Amino acid sequence: MPFYDLRCSKCDKEYNIFASMTEKSEKKIPCPDCGSFELETVFKGAPAYIKNTKMPECPNRHVCGGGLVGRAASCSPMQPGCKH
Repeated sequence: MPFYDLRCSKCDKEYNIFASMTEKSEKKIPCPDCGSFELETVFKGAPAYIKNTKMPECPNRHVCGGGLVGRAASCSPMQPGCKH
């Protein structure tokens, strides 16, 4: 079963929910806060990677796997050790 990023149409809160494809397609997943079954899929973008640039690399690449400092950083601020 996959995880889904969903937003409740009633209370406008977002959740990452583990549910079957059938539960999602048949709208059988209730909002954890208000109980509404009107949940919409939230689409999130993937991180961008830029090659051959003069931007500095992440100083914590040994922790987060690398990436560039700035807008196109592949390192998430949520990862331990990453400060950008």
